[in-house]
Amino acid sequence: MKVKPIKLFCIAGEASGDLHGGNLIREIKQLDESVEIQCWGGDKMTAAGGKLLKHIRELSFMGFVEVLLNLNTILQNFKTCKAQIAEFKPDALVLIDFPGFNLRMAEWAKKQGIPVYYYISPQIWAWKQSRIHKIKKYVDKMYVILPFEEAFYDKFNYPVEYVGSPLLDAIEQHIEQSVNRATLRERYQLDNRPILALVPGSRKQEIKRKLPLMLKAAEAFPGHQVIVTGAPAIDPSYYHQFVHAKQQVIFNETYDIIQSAEIAAVTSGTATLETALIGTPQVVCYKGSFLSYFIARMLIKVRFISLVNLIMDREIIKELIQQECTAAHLQKELSILLTDKLRYNQLVKEYGELKAILGKGGASKKVAQSLLKTIRDV
Repeated sequence: MKVKPIKLFCIAGEASGDLHGGNLIREIKQLDESVEIQCWGGDKMTAAGGKLLKHIRELSFMGFVEVLLNLNTILQNFKTCKAQIAEFKPDALVLIDFPGFNLRMAEWAKKQGIPVYYYISPQIWAWKQSRIHKIKKYVDKMYVILPFEEAFYDKFNYPVEYVGSPLLDAIEQHIEQSVNRATLRERYQLDNRPILALVPGSRKQEIKRKLPLMLKAAEAFPGHQVIVTGAPAIDPSYYHQFVHAKQQVIFNETYDIIQSAEIAAVTSGTATLETALIGTPQVVCYKGSFLSYFIARMLIKVRFISLVNLIMDREIIKELIQQECTAAHLQKELSILLTDKLRYNQLVKEYGELKAILGKGGASKKVAQSLLKTIRDV
């Protein structure tokens, strides 16, 4: 008797989710190419074999104020997504990070009788711990990627599966396929100066707030070539209002640029951990709207804003947050990395400790195997 193909509906809402979703879909397809996958995501999930129904460039809104300003669009997205899932009739809903949207979809899907699997936990250990009740009620299985998350969920009697960081695989794949500095320089007509990488984020709101001050700080380093990493979901024309003719914005080469850079200024988020695993010394930047930041400070329960410092449980990379996130402060901290070789070398050593804590890779494969086995055993 012919077995009916498994059908999955995957939802990611940001560039990092698209990266991990793409790797997950690829592993699922390698295990069983007959699995049908529809998704909300980006180019990587599409390339891996998912049928894209909504692109991440239409989904990502950052901060409390920004969400309120785009509320009608967000509500319409919920309505559209529910209709698409109902029409597809998947065997399971696979959610990847993006908690503001995905936890609502989990509640709806569970009420429709659709099993819900969540890959990359919402950061409820940092804020909104009350979300644990929703997760326990509506998420059938949670796959976590940070070493301290398993113990956190244990406190609430909710068993999760720790699979390790999928970034280990992404970075390893990059290193195997990466171009050398000479190739990168030739490809983009770069000169021989060392590279200062600016990583302003993947959302327009992040770029608008942080790229101007990053560029201002970079003016103090004429001996370095400044390269801005362009977000794949952002139209290149958006960057024209910030950069001048001698400054380059390069797309789809983020890992190679970071690897080729001597130092980097990085927006808080997944990129901080990516930069650390690649091994490039960095300064972390965060700046939101006043109201969003004020509300966040009232709610956030952790000491650090970067994943690197959170995992290490101490500050190994400098964090410039809100009022401290100025061109002058960024210039100072980048200068310290360049002039204090002891500090530079110590940071590289601590990056090695970070990798040891995260352990071995294989996260995407583990999740793919567990997902398919669990669905088939139901």
